[in-house]
This record gives sequence, structure tokens and C-alpha cells, in this order.
Amino acid sequence: MTGGMLLAFALLQAITAAPPPAGAPPPAGAPQPPATIFAEPAALFIAACDANGDGRVTQTELTACVARSYATAEGAASGSIGYIAYADWAQAWLGDRNALPSPFEIDRDGDNRITLVELHARFAQFFVRFDRDKDGVLTRAELITIRGAPAGDRYGLRKKK
Repeated sequence: MTGGMLLAFALLQAITAAPPPAGAPPPAGAPQPPATIFAEPAALFIAACDANGDGRVTQTELTACVARSYATAEGAASGSIGYIAYADWAQAWLGDRNALPSPFEIDRDGDNRITLVELHARFAQFFVRFDRDKDGVLTRAELITIRGAPAGDRYGLRKKK
């Protein structure tokens, strides 16, 4: 074998070798492991609605927070906002213009306008979905999603099929 082929073979063996022991740092240049804990944009928004700083969000806190944030949208004083103003609201409050919930999801009457009532209704649905223990209060643990990493792929080095 030539030197180049030997190097390629050694690299292939290193990549497909058994995973490093628990607690070992990732190999140099390895990609970041896949996230195992994440939060939806709506969950991040809800967490920020904790008005009294106790690490818990009540429906009352959420309702007030949705109203405060909606009032910042261009045209909100008229009673409804268009999809472009909603995209601006989503950018400011959910982190991205295309974050969920989408304006199509919120605009229940299909008039291409979003009212505070419609926004409240959608976030009330989120509240119910996230409230896993049904105690009427959302904790940070209820607002995050935990998913397992693919078995045997600690550093994301295995080829995707």
C-alpha cells in the first residue's frame, strides 16, 4: 500500500472504531453531538412570561404576556395585525419570522388578520399541551423536550443512511 492509502485506511479505522469511554472529550475536529434537550419557540416565549420570577408560568401570567407582546406589533391598536406584522412579532418574540406557530395556524377565521383573541387561543392550547402534570402551572421541565441521541453515535461520526 502507498503512504496515502495507509493514511486513509487509518483514518477510516479511527472513525469506525468503538466510541470513546464515557466522560472522554470529543475527538479534535468532531462535529457537535446532536442536541438531546431543546425547546420550541413557543415554549421559550412562555418561559419568558414568568412575571414574578418564580420559575413557573401561570395562565394569568401567560395571558398578560401575550397581550403585552401583541401590543408591540405594528397595527395592533386597530384590533388586528396582518401576516407581515405577525412575522415581525414572531421575529421579536419567538426568535424568527418563520417560527411556529405560523400566522396560518393562528388565523382561525381565515381573514388574513390576527387578533389578540386568536393569539390568546393558540397560546392557551400550547399551555394545555405543555402542562404535563395538569396542575395549571408550567415549569421549565415541562417546557423542554428531551430526546435521546442515536445509539452508538456519541459524536455524530457515523454515516447517515
